[in-house]
Amino acid sequence: MCLTLIVLFYCSLSFLEIQELCYNRNNNNYGKEGSDVEFDPILNGLEDIYGKMCNEQRLNRKDGLQLLQTTNVLGLGYLANERRHALTGDQVFFNNNAHINYSNVCKVRCGLCAFGKDLGDKGSYTMSIEEVVAKAVQFAAQGVTEIHIVGGIHPELPFSYYLDMIRKIKERAPQVSLKAFTAAEYDFFAQMEKVSIVEILTTFKDAGLSFIPGGGAENFSPRVREIICPGKLSGKRWLEIHRSAHQMGIPTNANMLYGLIETDEELIDHLLALRGLQDETQGFYALIPTAFHPQNTKFEEVPQASALRTLKVIAVARLILDNFRYIKAYWVSTSPQVAQMALTFGANDLDGVVREEKIYHTAGATSPQMQSEQQLIQMIHELGLEAVERDTYYHVLKTIRP
Repeated sequence: MCLTLIVLFYCSLSFLEIQELCYNRNNNNYGKEGSDVEFDPILNGLEDIYGKMCNEQRLNRKDGLQLLQTTNVLGLGYLANERRHALTGDQVFFNNNAHINYSNVCKVRCGLCAFGKDLGDKGSYTMSIEEVVAKAVQFAAQGVTEIHIVGGIHPELPFSYYLDMIRKIKERAPQVSLKAFTAAEYDFFAQMEKVSIVEILTTFKDAGLSFIPGGGAENFSPRVREIICPGKLSGKRWLEIHRSAHQMGIPTNANMLYGLIETDEELIDHLLALRGLQDETQGFYALIPTAFHPQNTKFEEVPQASALRTLKVIAVARLILDNFRYIKAYWVSTSPQVAQMALTFGANDLDGVVREEKIYHTAGATSPQMQSEQQLIQMIHELGLEAVERDTYYHVLKTIRP
């Protein structure tokens, strides 16, 4: 069902009729006479946003701030859920994926990161190519269809290490999609080899790269990046690299970190920058909002984002990113419980099985290392939605109805 059909249905009702449907105090047919119970309209305070949706008008920065700051959380969730349903109906997606973090050695050492170590530090590690390939082959034998590979900005590994890794995995497990390396890593490779980002991406695409993850985006605000990751590529450079990938036919995802020091304005501006690039290239598949975890970082005093903040961020992302089909509820970051709730606030993808995740867990994530396929299906079915196993490109592999 397209958004237009849903919007036409709701637009056929006047705001008075919407209020009647919500059974407010003045026309409540369900409460007993003399009852003090008062029923507010579900869209109370969001009528102007609803009106824009009725007229198929694009939401702007002011609208995004209004949505993010509203206290009508259920109304926000309602609008986001209608938009989700208009795009993909009752389908919620997941995939049979696995993560490989080939090294935690990183010379950048962002303050937001608990994963990175200096070379030679206790707990630092770097897997050999053979170890990475063996793990990938093991995962492939378990039915994994996608392997997510990221690490740090290693000061000593040669460029051939990364390229041979991709080539050899593809040789041993050709059926598996390789979602490998963030924009920060590709920027480093280009500097290392003193070539353009297009040349770097072409080399990896020829070696078997399928897809680029959205990591390294954090928040595009220069103010935020100067505080949390001053040595990392700029937000502008991140967008440039993803633009180049899209122009070459390499699809990507986009991440957005929240719950650290960003203002509401900076969060909305991040979404608008992604929307602008998507208008230009149509190369993004999904947004992954990721909650900051403070443990073992330079920002341990920062309280972790609440469940309410997570639900609002996901709902606002769904409404602002009108050109993104998929919004993930990344259970590793938010917890399986909050991720499940987010499926009624605009999210329509639970990411996947994952199997082994190190980056968030070193920062204090208490979520499990993996969710079985059956656990993901149960999370979806408890909401009366359809569980859809997908591949990297959102081709449907199987549908499991409740």
